[in-house]
Order: sequence, then structure tokens, then C-alpha cells
Amino acid sequence: MAKKEIGHMNKYVYDAFLWVFSILVDLFFREIHPRGSWKVPETGPVIFVCAPHANQFVDPLILMRVVRKSTERRIHVLIAEKSMKRKFIGAMAGLTGAVPVGRAMDATKTAQGKLYLPDPVNDPCLIRGVGTDFESKAFETGGTLYLPQVNVNHSAASAEMAEIKGPEELRLKRPFKGGIAMQQLTGRNDMTEDGRFVDGAQAKKGPADGFEGTDFKVAPKMNQTEVYDAVHEVLHRGGSIGIFPEGGSHDRTELLPLKAGIAIMALGTVEAKPDCNLKIVPVGMNYFHAHRFRSRAVIEFGTPIDVPPELAQKFAGEGRREAIGTILETVRQALVSVTVQAPDYEVLMLIQAVRRLYNPKGKKLPLPTVVELNRRLCQGYDRYKNDPRIVQLKGEVLAYNKRLLALRIRDHQVEYAKMSYFVALFLFWYRLAKLCILAIFVVPGLLLFSLVFISGKLISIKKSKEALAASNVKVEAKDVIATWKLLVALVVAPLTYAFWIVIFTWLYSYNNFWGYVRPGIPLKALILAQAVVYPTITYAALRFGEVGMDIIKSLGPLIAILLPTRSNEFVKIRKRRENLSERVTELINELGPEMFEDFDTKRIIKDPFTHSPPRTPGGRPKEPVYPISPIHDQFPSQLPRNESFKDLTNQDFFSTRPSTPKKSRSRNGSLGGFQLKAFSTLDGKDSLDEVSKKIRGAMRDRGRRRSSGADGWEASSDAGSGASTPRSEFSESLTMTKKER
Repeated sequence: MAKKEIGHMNKYVYDAFLWVFSILVDLFFREIHPRGSWKVPETGPVIFVCAPHANQFVDPLILMRVVRKSTERRIHVLIAEKSMKRKFIGAMAGLTGAVPVGRAMDATKTAQGKLYLPDPVNDPCLIRGVGTDFESKAFETGGTLYLPQVNVNHSAASAEMAEIKGPEELRLKRPFKGGIAMQQLTGRNDMTEDGRFVDGAQAKKGPADGFEGTDFKVAPKMNQTEVYDAVHEVLHRGGSIGIFPEGGSHDRTELLPLKAGIAIMALGTVEAKPDCNLKIVPVGMNYFHAHRFRSRAVIEFGTPIDVPPELAQKFAGEGRREAIGTILETVRQALVSVTVQAPDYEVLMLIQAVRRLYNPKGKKLPLPTVVELNRRLCQGYDRYKNDPRIVQLKGEVLAYNKRLLALRIRDHQVEYAKMSYFVALFLFWYRLAKLCILAIFVVPGLLLFSLVFISGKLISIKKSKEALAASNVKVEAKDVIATWKLLVALVVAPLTYAFWIVIFTWLYSYNNFWGYVRPGIPLKALILAQAVVYPTITYAALRFGEVGMDIIKSLGPLIAILLPTRSNEFVKIRKRRENLSERVTELINELGPEMFEDFDTKRIIKDPFTHSPPRTPGGRPKEPVYPISPIHDQFPSQLPRNESFKDLTNQDFFSTRPSTPKKSRSRNGSLGGFQLKAFSTLDGKDSLDEVSKKIRGAMRDRGRRRSSGADGWEASSDAGSGASTPRSEFSESLTMTKKER
């Protein structure tokens, strides 16, 4: 029996699979915004390098969908071999051209005994064991050792084995990294956060007194030869590969260390075919609450990276490790440029709060703008985080966040404090009435689809707990929640609709719904009608439910305003926000130009404290006066007050491919055949004097002709000699001739 080809794609199944799951993605996500998709090459081999890997199953699905819509390209996605063992997922992934990859983390096992570093200062690659058996089958050269995860903010450290020297001694290819790993293996705390020993600590060679070692896990060496061969074959025929180089999904706020596989695939492809013109495209998967229903996402494509043939030659020779390191660092830097990097969850919350405070007018920013602003703020925080002003402001902003949480309001709802009592009262009853009307449309769909919501919630929570227990890098395992919600909906939703169809069809055939429906309707027509109506009701309930949830969230602050005991708290928090907003803006305006040379010319948000409009004597801002122009007459609607056409030129990003100028059909070039020429050939004082004489002469001649009543004075010429009047000479000097036009 012939062995099945790895990475074989059935294009029809691929498109059908993508169409079905795109419907689920559109239902789960409120908005998916591609940014920079015009950078994706339309032809030639491409490796899509995606990070962070925030959703097990959703990330590759969104990547495939966005790239298919933008460039008509299909992608062979690398998928964990563990996932291929699931019947449905494995079958569908195989037909869509997915390439299974064995991961060491999926094969880890708890090992017997404990580890420690006998000489961490002089020889950190030497490992000793207590009660271990390194010569057993579980240990082999090229395998990996894993230390326990200490806390949710740090992933478990790992290192590759280079040599087995005995049952209780081995040598690593490279030492464990980081201060936490060094503490785990030595029991000492005289080192820095990155694992370097402080002054005076070098004198002590061994571990701490009484230290017994640490528990560990071991994973075998993975043979990826077949995977690399399949990837090279796809790329050599001009296909595209999608890979998540972090090695697995996670819910951290920063990138995990990249695996070397991406570099080996790229360098191996170019080594075998130097003229293949391989491109590596970094893709940032930027989510806003990725695990929540009706969340948002921005998929950002970076500038394609070339793989130099010289580097591939070095990869084939003695510089293999150096070549791999160069590619990995290049890819990492490219991913940093398209993702939002925060060291931990607290800093991420700080950055998002500062972004809102930096937008005091509450202008609704497009998602790509939000991502870009978050990225710049993260870069600024990373550079100035030890500045006393940043430290002080950080504490105040986090305290403001905690106060909002205590009051159970959101930042944008602080402005409710400006409302008068009667306006708040009217708004409360208006929104409550609107909510009651929306409930009429939401409740039927909620009843129909409730089983899907409940089962998806329960199963996803269960799976996330299992994933968290088996992982060394996850914080709360939120990365698997969205995946399982979609998979459960894919199975339970059709069963739910089938259940209701059977129930209502039986009720009709039994007693015509207790006599309320006339008899004689064909059962086939009734079943078909239900198959159409039920999904429609569900979708309508979904859309109306979104609006209803927004209204429910707004009722709490309105009630607080109406209560005399809490309205004063709103006034205080609003003043607090105004003060913080002004301080944040001032500090960004001071430090921004140091970070970005084009800070002022490429501002994302105009400074409200230095670009505010002029005010009338009564104190109100003057309305902007727009000049009458063909553009204004053609588009009479004005831009919002905080927008301008000038702002559009300050944005350095595009959501779609920028349009290329169309070639002119004229033989003489652009502008419909006109050749632009200088209005005059004046090049000195003498020329100016000559023109002045001609102008004065023309004016005198014009006066004489008018006084004498002569006709045809304006332009007379002798066709034979080509002589012209002073006026025509003046026209020649300043404008293009009629013949040239």
C-alpha cells in the first residue's frame, strides 16, 4: 500500500472547508480587520510566520481566510501531530494540505529523580542527577529537559541534551537561561533576573547548602526529516506555508522563544534552489479578548523578508548555527514590528488605559489605529519604564483602573458625569424601553440556541483546565477556549436545529399545534421552512443581542448617576480622569519626539491641549469654516470636528493594497498629452527689463487704438513674416502658445 503524501491538498475540499468555517468565524468575531495584506506576494514561494499563537484552531483558520480573500492563495498550514490524531480535525486538516509536525512538548514525561548544577559559575552546561537514570531509553542525545513552571508570568525553562556521561551526569548543548532556572537548579538567589551571578557570587561554585535538586520532565528527540522534505516540496513548486514558530498556542502577552524549525525550512529551501525567490512574511495576530464571543481582531502583514543565498550556503557548511541564529533574529524583529508586546498582563492593562487617556475626546479609533497606538506606547514604556515620571504615572493610572473596577464602570462611561439629572433619567427609561423591544427579537433565538451556548461554555472550560495542567507555558489556557467553542458549535448547532425541527414537525402532525395552524401543509415544505427560519432567527437574535448587551452595560452608570449617594463619585472620577489625561498627553508630547523622529508629522491623535479650536466670547468652540470649493460642493457632508483631510496623510498604514497609478493612454505622457513647460524663460535682470518695456509698449499701443476707435487691435499678425503685436509677444513670454496647447 502506497504511503499517503504529506501535505497533499484537495483544492475543492480546501475552499469548501474555508467557506463553512468562515461563517462560524464571522459569527464568533464581530470584526476581523486585515492590515497590510497588499504586502503579500501574489506569486512565488512564501512562508507566513504568525505570532502570537493565541488560538489553537482559530489562528490558522483566520490566516487561511484572510490570505485567500486578499491574494487567492491557499496555504499549507503546519499543525501539531497531536491534533491530527483527532478524527474529524485530522481528516479535514489532511485534505486541506496541512503538514503534521511532532512537538517535543507533546511527548514530555515526568522523569525519576532530581537535577542540580554542580558548578553553575564555571560550567553551567554540566548537569548532575540524584536518583536518576540518564542511560535509560527516555534519555537520548538531542532530547530536551524541562524544569517546572514556577509562576504564570514565566514559562518553563528547557534545554537540549548534548551528551550522556552516565546514569547521574549529562552535558547540555546550551545552558538553561534566566535567573529563575538558575535558582531552580542551584537553590541560590545571588544572580540577576537574566541569570548572571552578581559580584562576589563567583567565589561560590556549587549549589546552596542543603539543596536537594529540582524535579524535571524529559522529551525525546524529534525527527522532522519528513516534515522538512514536505515543506521544501511545497515551496519549490511556488506554494505557501503557514507556521506558528512559537511551537504551540498560549495566552501570554509576549512572544515565546521562536523554534529553529522556521529557519531550517527557509534556509533548506534556498539551499536546494537558490533562485526560488523565497519570501518570509511576518503576520501579527492581534486580538482583543480572543476567547470571548463577538470579539475583534487585526491581522497585520509585515514587509516580506528575503533569504540571502549566501546565508543558505553558510547553512550548508560550517556556519549552520550562525545562519539559523541570523534568520531567527530577523524573523523575531519582524514579528515584534507587527505585534503588541507587553512583559505581563499588568503592563498590557496599563498601556490600554494610557491609550484611552491619550484620547480625551473619546474619538472612535479604527482597529488598526488602536493596534499601532498600543505598539508605540509599549515601545515607549519599554524604553522609559525606569523614568521616575513614568513610575509615578503608572501607579496613578493603575489606581484609576482599580477605582473604575470598584465603581463597576468603564472608562468611556466616566463622561456620563456631565449629564444632568433629568437627561440621565430620560436616557435610562429610553434605553430600558429599547431593551424591552429588543428582547422580543432576542428571546426566541436565545431559546433555540441556548443549548449551543451552554454546552460550548462548559466544554471549553473543561478543555482549558486540561490544557493548563498539561502545559508549561500557558497562564490560564484561554487560547483553547475559542477553539472549543467553535468546534462545539459546529457539532451541537445542527443537532439543536434538527431537534427543534423534529419536535415542531411532530406537534404539527399530531394536533396541528393544538389547532392553531391549519392542516394540509406538506411536511417536506414545513421541514424546509424550519431549516431556513431557525438559523435566521438565531442570527437576528445574535445581532440584536449585541445591541442589547451594550445597553445593559450602560444602565449601571445611569443608575449610579440617579442615586444621590453615588453621583458625587462620578464627578470625582471624571475630574481625576481629566487630570490624568492632561498629564499623560504632556508626558507623551515630551518623550514622543525622542522615540520617533516623525512624531509630530505622523501623529495618530492630535494633541487636544495644543490643537484646540478657537473659542467664541461665550467660551464655546467656534465651528470650523469650510471654504467653498468643487470638492465641498460635491461632498457637502463635513468631516467630524476632530478629523481633517490633513490627518489622512499622516497615517502610515493601509488596510488594503494601495492603488497604483494608471498609465496614460496619451502618446505624450500624462495629463492628457499636455507637456508642462516653464511659464517664461526669464533668467536675469536684462530679461525682466525687456519684458517691462514690452508691457509698457503694449499698454500705450492699446490706449492709442482705443482713442482712435480702431478695430481688431487686440491681436494682429503678419502670417507671412510671423511678426506679432506687443500683446502677443507678452503672451509668448508668460504662457504657452495655442499651438503648444
